[in-house]
Amino acid sequence: MQSSSLRRRTGLAALALTLLSALPAVAQDKVRFQTDWIPSGEHAMYYGAWSKGIYAKHGIDITITRGYGSGDTVTKVASGAADFGVADIAAVMTARARTNVPIKTIAVLYNESPHSLFVLKSSGITSFKGLEGKKIGITPGNSHRFYFPEVAKKAGTDPNKLIWTNMDGAAMAAQLIAKNIDAAPFYSIHYYYINKAAVKAGEEILPLPFVEVGFKIYAATLITTDKMAQDKPDLVKRFLAASKEAFEWAAANPEEACKLHVARFPEVELDDCMGSVKAVMKFVFNDHSKEFGWGKESPERLKFSWETIATANELKSDFDYKTAIDTSKVAK
Repeated sequence: MQSSSLRRRTGLAALALTLLSALPAVAQDKVRFQTDWIPSGEHAMYYGAWSKGIYAKHGIDITITRGYGSGDTVTKVASGAADFGVADIAAVMTARARTNVPIKTIAVLYNESPHSLFVLKSSGITSFKGLEGKKIGITPGNSHRFYFPEVAKKAGTDPNKLIWTNMDGAAMAAQLIAKNIDAAPFYSIHYYYINKAAVKAGEEILPLPFVEVGFKIYAATLITTDKMAQDKPDLVKRFLAASKEAFEWAAANPEEACKLHVARFPEVELDDCMGSVKAVMKFVFNDHSKEFGWGKESPERLKFSWETIATANELKSDFDYKTAIDTSKVAK
C-alpha cells in the first residue's frame, strides 16, 4: 500500500510539473524608449542595461531608439510613437506651457546643466561675447537654443544676430571640425570623443560651458505622458526602478556597460564611450543626488530652472510649472 501511495504521489507531482511547464511564461510589458540623441557613450547605461537584462528583470521588454533632439523626443512621446523618452526639462516645460502637450518629467537625470557651445581653438572664439554673425549648428527643438538668448545677453552678445543652421545631430561635430559652422551646441560630456576627432584633423575643441555665466539648472530628464502615468503607474515605477539600476550599474561598471554598448554600435570606440559615461555620472551622482536622491528635484533649483526657461522662451510667468514634473514614482 505504501508503495502504491508513493507511486500515486510521485505521479501527481510529475503531472503538476508537466502542467506548470506547459503554462506560458508571464508576459513582460513591451516598452518603446527613445533617447534624445545619437547612441554615443552618453546612453551606454540604457543600451548596456538592455543587453544585460536589467530592464527584463523589472518585467520590461524594452526597445530603445535614438533621438533627434529633445523637441523630437517630446513630440514622439506625446504622439504615442514612444512610451518613455529622454528630453531636456526645457523642452518639456516649453511644450506644456505653450500648447499644453500632455507630457511630463518623471525623473531628473542631470541635476546640473552640461550645456555648452563647442568651438575650434583656431577660430579665435574664446567666450560667448562677440558671436554676432556666427553660424551655429542646431537640431530642431534643441534645448541649447531655448537657453542661449539669456546666455548671450549675460555675455553682451545680441542673440538676434546669430545665424542658426539646422542639421542632424550626427553631422554637427563633423561640420564644426570642417569649419562649415563656427560653433555647435553639445553637452560638455561629449568633449572627449569630439575633441579626439578634432585632433585627428589637426584641430582642437574649446568648450564654452553655460555654467560660466551662472547657468546651474536641470537638464536631461526621463519623460512620459500624463495618460501613461495615470493608467499604468506600476509600469512607470518599474521603468524608473530599472533606469535607476542602469545608472548605478554603469557608474560602478563603466567598462562593462561600454563593451555591451559598443557591441550594439561598433562605430563607437570603447575609450570614447567610457569617457562619456564617466563624464555623465558627475551630473547625476553628486551633492544634489546625495541630498534629494536619484531622479528627485530640489524645489529651489526647479523654480530657478523654470524662471530661466520662461525668460529664455518668453513663456507666461503665471504658468504652473509644477504640472510639468512628477517624480513621485521614483523609488526612494
